[in-house]
Amino acid sequence: MPILPIDSGRYGSKEMKGIFEECKKLDYELKFEAAVAEAQAKVNLIPKEASEEITKIIASDKISLDRIKDLERVSDHDTAAIVEAISELCSNNTKPWIHYGLTSNDVVDTSTSMQMYDAFKIIESKIQQLIKELLIKAKENENLPTVGRTHGQHASIMAFGLKFAIWSNEMLDHLTRIEEGKKRFLLCKTLGVVGTGSLMREQALEVQKIVSEKLDLFPIEAATQIIPRERYAEMIFIIGLIGSTLDKIAIEIRNLQRTEIGEVQEPFKKGQMGSSAVPVKKNPIKSERISSFAKMLKSNTYTALENISLWHERDLSNSANERFIIPISAILLDDMIATMIKVISGLIINKERILENIEITKGQIFAEFVLQILISKGIPRFEAYRNIQRIAFKATETKDHFFKILAEDETINKNITVEELKSVFNPQNQLSASNQIIDNVIEKAEKMKISDYKHIRK
Repeated sequence: MPILPIDSGRYGSKEMKGIFEECKKLDYELKFEAAVAEAQAKVNLIPKEASEEITKIIASDKISLDRIKDLERVSDHDTAAIVEAISELCSNNTKPWIHYGLTSNDVVDTSTSMQMYDAFKIIESKIQQLIKELLIKAKENENLPTVGRTHGQHASIMAFGLKFAIWSNEMLDHLTRIEEGKKRFLLCKTLGVVGTGSLMREQALEVQKIVSEKLDLFPIEAATQIIPRERYAEMIFIIGLIGSTLDKIAIEIRNLQRTEIGEVQEPFKKGQMGSSAVPVKKNPIKSERISSFAKMLKSNTYTALENISLWHERDLSNSANERFIIPISAILLDDMIATMIKVISGLIINKERILENIEITKGQIFAEFVLQILISKGIPRFEAYRNIQRIAFKATETKDHFFKILAEDETINKNITVEELKSVFNPQNQLSASNQIIDNVIEKAEKMKISDYKHIRK
C-alpha cells in the first residue's frame, strides 16, 4: 500500500525513483565499501586477501536488505548493520578489515553523491530535451509579433518566439551550473571520524583519491566527520533554481491561457476532463502542478541552508531531513521537467488571438516607436513624451484609435508623415533584434554540443 503520493506512481519517473529505493541505496553503499577495501589493499593498508574476500562477498548479492533491517532493529544504526551483515559472511581473518578507518558518514555521504551522480544524468538529459522543444517553438514563432507585457500591462511588441528563446537560455545556463557544481557536491569522503584520515593516517588521501576515481566522484579536500553541508546546500539550491525557472515558464503559460488572453493552451487529450462540475473547462493543470512542486523545492533550499550549521565536527540535526529533501528534490524536479516537455511539445498556440490582442489598446502599444521617431527628428525626449502621453489619454477618453488621434494632432503631423505612422503601426516592423537573439541562443546550444540544432534554423 503506497505511503506517499510519490510511492503511488503519480509523480516522478520510475528510473529516478529507482535511484532512491532502499535496495538501490544499499547497492551504492556496498559498492563504496568494496571500492575502499580495494584501494586500501592497493596501498598495502589491509591484506590483499581481505580486500578480495570483501569484494567477492559484496558482489555475490548474498547481503540482503531484510537481514540488514533485522540487524538494525538491534543496533539502531543503519551503517553498523551493513558492516555487520558483511562481517557475517566473511572469514575471521577478513573481519577486522571491513569498514577499516571509515565512519558511517563516509558511507552515507559518498553513497548520496553516487545517487545524485545518476540523478543528474537523468535531469541533464531531460533538460536537453526541454531545450530542444523550447528552441523549436522559438524558431517556429520568431516572426509572430505579440504583446510584451510589464506590470501586467501592454508595454511593447516582441516576437512570440522570443519567450521560448529566453527560457531556453536559462535552461542552458542551468546545465552549466550543474556541470560546474559537480566538483563541489558530487564528492567522495573516506577521512574517518573527524576528517583526519583516522586509522589510514598518511595514506588516507591516497585511498580517497583512488576511491574517488573508481566511483567517478571528486575527493573532498577537507571535511569534518561529514562533507560540509554548504556543498549539499548548493546542490539543492541549483535544483530549486531550475524548479523556479520551470515555475516561471508555467506561470506564463497559465496566464496566457486565461480566458481573457487566450493565446496558448496546454495539450488536452481525448477524454480528458478539465472540471468535474464544468464540462467546458480546459484547465492548465500540468503547469499548475509544476508551480506547486516549485514551492516545495524552494522550501527544501531553506532546509539545506539550515543544515550547514552543526555542532563541532558533526551532529545529527541534518540527517533525518536529508533523507527527505535530497531524494524528493531530485524526484520532483525530474517530474517537473518531464511535465514541462509535454506542455511545450504539445502547446497549442492561438496565432489569431495573439494578433488580435495587439489591438486591445487600439494602437497605444506602438507609443514607444512613435516616441523614437520624434526623438530621431530632434524633438526633446520629454517634450515628445508629454505630447504622446496627452494624445494617448485623449484617445482612451474618446475611445478612438491611437493612430487616428496622432494623425490629427498638429504637434505630430508636422513632424511625422502618415506613411511613417503606418510603418510604425505595422507590428511586423517592430520585432527589432528578436530574430537575432533567438538565433544566438540556438548557436549557444550548438556550441554547448547538447544536440544538433541545425534543423531548427531552417
